[in-house]
Amino acid sequence: MTRPCTWRKSSFSGGGEGNACLEVAHLDTRIAVRDSKAPDRATLAFPAASFTRFLEALKEADR
Repeated sequence: MTRPCTWRKSSFSGGGEGNACLEVAHLDTRIAVRDSKAPDRATLAFPAASFTRFLEALKEADR
């Protein structure tokens, strides 16, 4: 049995309903990503460590 995902959206989602972004969910060993405009469509899942490195690289590039 799998447990249901709790999807989170960035506080930087933009105006309106804030649905112009990605949502993420923490699974046991992976991070799932989906399009907030089409939540019932396919999701991508990445190893948690890889996703963390990806976010760190984005933050570094933004400086």
